[in-house]
Amino acid sequence: MITFACKFLEMKRNILILSAITILLSSCASEFNAVYKSQDYDYKYEYAKESFATGHFTRAITLLQELVTIEKGTDNAQECLYMLGMAEYCSHDYVTSSEYFKKYVSSYPKGIYAEQASYYNAEALYRSTPEARLDQTGTYSAITAYQDFLDVFPDSKYRKLAQSRMFELQDKLIEKEYLTAKLYYNLGSYFGNCNNGGSNYEASIITAQNAVKDYPYTKKREQFILLIMKGKFGLAQQSIEEKKLERFRDAEDECYGFLNEFPDSKDKALAEKYIAECKKITKD
Repeated sequence: MITFACKFLEMKRNILILSAITILLSSCASEFNAVYKSQDYDYKYEYAKESFATGHFTRAITLLQELVTIEKGTDNAQECLYMLGMAEYCSHDYVTSSEYFKKYVSSYPKGIYAEQASYYNAEALYRSTPEARLDQTGTYSAITAYQDFLDVFPDSKYRKLAQSRMFELQDKLIEKEYLTAKLYYNLGSYFGNCNNGGSNYEASIITAQNAVKDYPYTKKREQFILLIMKGKFGLAQQSIEEKKLERFRDAEDECYGFLNEFPDSKDKALAEKYIAECKKITKD
């Protein structure tokens, strides 16, 4: 009997709490609707600031989207636009926030929030970059945004983080090049356009060579040069007779170059195997 009474009281307490929350939410919604419909823009502006400060970003965005137009030319204009960008950023809508930050920097290059807007524009672009296997246009845009930020604000407190982000994004571009070169190599002579020597191997070689040229100190240097070596050997094997000797010599030279640069590589045995195969053709 006592247990039943306790459960009944607990259930009643939970119902009261739920009712109180419902009333509170309803009250808050009614208050926001009243603010939204109000023509008192000073009050609306202060309410938007309070909403932003307390983490109610959706409410802040709704009000600020109107206020950026209403307050244009006033003392509140800069803060409205910057706050709108930050509210979108905090809501994880990085594409939209980037547009507002760019608009701020364009409209107020010497504004009180110019440094923050420039930095968070780059951050927004950084956070919306795709994974390495996809098109990297967004990654290039983020790198450019960070560089623009550093050019204008070289002594910013965000400088080290911006530089770190740029290195991270560069690594993503390198990974993209590696995946592309590897894909071409794996395709080999699979497609019909490879009948005269394996253009996929050539594409793999060129992609890897360009990556080594563009990023000479990359941690993936050995992997790129390994792909070049394997690509040249594969190309030689697929070559027509009149090009075979030249390409096997090129592959052999590449193998020696790989061993000289990476004498302790785990792929040392593969390079030595390729050399032995090449010598059957080159007779060196």
